[in-house]
Amino acid sequence: MIRAATPGNREVTMSVELPQSDAHLLESARRGNAAAFGELWERHVGAARSLARQLVRGEEVVEDVVAESFTKIIELVGRGGGPEAAFRPYLLTVVRRTIYDRGRVESRQVTTGEIEVFDPGVPFVDPALTGLEKSLIAKAFLSLPERWRLVLWHTEVENAKPADVAPMLGLSPNGVAALAYRAREGLRQAYLQMHLAGAPLQECRPVLGRMGAYVRGGLARRESKSVDDHIDACAECRSVFLELADVNQGLRVIIGPLFVGPAFAAYVAG
Repeated sequence: MIRAATPGNREVTMSVELPQSDAHLLESARRGNAAAFGELWERHVGAARSLARQLVRGEEVVEDVVAESFTKIIELVGRGGGPEAAFRPYLLTVVRRTIYDRGRVESRQVTTGEIEVFDPGVPFVDPALTGLEKSLIAKAFLSLPERWRLVLWHTEVENAKPADVAPMLGLSPNGVAALAYRAREGLRQAYLQMHLAGAPLQECRPVLGRMGAYVRGGLARRESKSVDDHIDACAECRSVFLELADVNQGLRVIIGPLFVGPAFAAYVAG
């Protein structure tokens, strides 16, 4: 909504139509709207090409990989599968898997008929990254609602500006910033719950329960002093505090490679 002054100094409110979100376009594509998938192509083909260029040589091969990846997703969406909202990270996972499967075929480790149908519930993890998905930050991230995962991926992992992310979420830039704040808080809480579920020492439990508020500076002075004293003496809780205090770094170090693979740094730079 925007406000504009008329010649008579009366303010009128005008509605500004926001672009369709990725989730809305995916829903339209499921109903057979080819133009909706065309819009998704325009939004995300650059990212797919950027990743493919880090993993294969030659523009012709890059274009083949990207086209094959989009085709796989079109087929999945047409069958009612595929992503509901988080199109970009899903696409990057498909690009990696497509290249990985091509490599297996070319090295004759498998035949094309042996390659499994690609529609993962979790990111594809190649052998070079086995175990990464088992980290607490990855488990906490994957436990979040897909919309939260999407906004964190674009704003924190890819470090995109809210104005650039807004069309994909169907929000204003301010709406993106607000959603990203809630998602970061949700990630912190999910991460803390993972630690609490891991049966920490009895003296650590009340500290971990207050750690989220402590990181935000939301504790009273006496409670804050109590947490200060504990983390000074407890290496485990101090590690939790440091990870929560810079959750964005954890997203880039763990979640970026989880979806993009070892080429994550080069992908982001590109």
